[in-house]
Amino acid sequence: MNKNTTELPLKEHGCKRLPEGFWSAVEVWVKKPHVVNKRLCGATETESRDVDIEDLRILLDKNDEESLQDVFLLLCSGVSPSNTHQKDKPWSSTVRTFIPKVNCYGAKQQKEVVLKDSDRQHVTFLPFEEDAAAGRVSLKKCNIYQIRLCSPGSERWALELHVLTSDGWFSDGVAYPKLPWLSSDLLPKLVRWAAESKSSEFKSTLSLLPVEKYSLMYQQLKEKYKSMVKVWPEVTDPEKFVFEDVAIATYLLVLWAEERTVESLSAPQSFVDLGCGNGLLVHILTNEGHPGKGIDVRRRRIWDMYGPQTVLEEKAITPSESFLFPGTDWLIGNHSDELTPWIPVIAARSSYSCRFFVLPCCFFDFYGKYQRRQCKKSQYKEYIDFIAEVGLVCGFDTEEDCLRIPSTKRVCLVGTSRSYKQSDEAEFEQRRTCYIRSRQTSAGAAVQSSGVGKNRDSCHGSTDCEGTSGTTWEGGFRPRSGVEAVRNCAALPRDFVDGIVLKVADTLLGMSEGTPLGAWNKGGSLSVREVAALLQQETLQLLKKECGGLQTLLKNNHQVFKVEGGTVYIRDWRDRTESRRRPAVPGALKTRLCWFHAHHPQGCPLQEQNCCFAHGADDLRPSTRPLKKLKNF
Repeated sequence: MNKNTTELPLKEHGCKRLPEGFWSAVEVWVKKPHVVNKRLCGATETESRDVDIEDLRILLDKNDEESLQDVFLLLCSGVSPSNTHQKDKPWSSTVRTFIPKVNCYGAKQQKEVVLKDSDRQHVTFLPFEEDAAAGRVSLKKCNIYQIRLCSPGSERWALELHVLTSDGWFSDGVAYPKLPWLSSDLLPKLVRWAAESKSSEFKSTLSLLPVEKYSLMYQQLKEKYKSMVKVWPEVTDPEKFVFEDVAIATYLLVLWAEERTVESLSAPQSFVDLGCGNGLLVHILTNEGHPGKGIDVRRRRIWDMYGPQTVLEEKAITPSESFLFPGTDWLIGNHSDELTPWIPVIAARSSYSCRFFVLPCCFFDFYGKYQRRQCKKSQYKEYIDFIAEVGLVCGFDTEEDCLRIPSTKRVCLVGTSRSYKQSDEAEFEQRRTCYIRSRQTSAGAAVQSSGVGKNRDSCHGSTDCEGTSGTTWEGGFRPRSGVEAVRNCAALPRDFVDGIVLKVADTLLGMSEGTPLGAWNKGGSLSVREVAALLQQETLQLLKKECGGLQTLLKNNHQVFKVEGGTVYIRDWRDRTESRRRPAVPGALKTRLCWFHAHHPQGCPLQEQNCCFAHGADDLRPSTRPLKKLKNF
């Protein structure tokens, strides 16, 4: 039996959480193996029960007595099976089935029995194969392993990995990586999870969906729409936006398919995407058979690529009777900003059967920016709770889930059904009106806490909520402009930007201690916070209005500066990694003056013929960069 050990020092890792922290870590590995093994999409658990040795004999292959004896010795840590526990059923058993990202197993499933021994702080993984025709289960003895929580000394804990037969370990590269991976990747993760005292504020990923169906559909849609990355005409990152929208579309398609099954529906659900942005989500959902449209205040260049079957409308959305959708099944708010809190309201007022899906990003209240009220929560969690409260007040049974997308803002809220009978609509409409008015503020006033909870009568009797006109319920809302403001520091006066660049560069070059005599001065380094301290408050305030502030300005001037991990350096173009990271764009060579040639005390470190930038006006060339061409999709 092979053993590898990763130690967990008591003082450094806060092991007061142990052994509870160990079992929390085990739960993550059992339920969400994809967070470590990136070739998996998840796992399912079945057949949970308490077992003893005789149950294991029945569950596994009792014909292979030698293998079972080896397993029993591993389970009992070398103690005789007859004297292992006082409990009648000492092990908690479950069957785990892996869900690969890409199905390379065909109809065959990769399964293992997970045995938890809470008395000894052991968890054992027993892979097996099923022969349905013969009705037999065979242990895959070569891949059996166990993880133990041990206390080798009074001042420390350790996690130990025990492998039954290390010489015969079989790796398929998906469910079972190579044996060293268990020590190099899995154990360190378990150590960290076991010692962490912080628990997640949100639910597990894809908690409302069958993960295996999501995985299969995601792979199909990713393959189908991946060509969008090559023709993306927007300035945004194509891979992030394309695959994020593919993942969101996958979530909705699986959610709606499950809804049709539960509700015995035959027709595909209809939808309207409010604040649809680039429209890709609308395009995918439409292509997959769901009738719908997207509305946004500003038309995007990519809209023309989708074709007439994708319905996208350019108009400002103002919450009112003019923007109700009585014939629509679902309203979608995907990073819908100022519309986000209104979407449950619009859905509730559109029809009793209308549902909603929102993926909040920026923090907006009904009439402006959302104001924090609870310092004990993160701002993101507080805002998610606020949108959930809006759904509750509007009469929805609102559920929270976490999407599997490349974004830090991954929590969605789904309003699938109503918490009241249709005959109570008037009562709940009064509640909605009262709640919205309670959050409306005068200019400069802080948002007041509504105090609305689960009490259905919380707004009854308020004269402020009576006699509401349905045509004026949007009062105070201001939709964003249809013209996108340039706020990446590009609109700042050139002299203003040049002055900041020169000041920061001179400071870095003045930190040249340790530079060999005669060597080109690369300067020192400063944190972004230290750079900010060099500038006047008025300058910082002006930068702050430019969407990213000082750090955006520094990154925009990448010819001069390198910003990594919040630290600012002078860029050295002699470093070959720089030319590989930023290859010259055809037609862009020598179209801008070299800052180092003009401002560095020692000039540019590169010869004129080797520098991508012009060494003086005589070296400048006109830009011949080709314009992007849009292709039909």
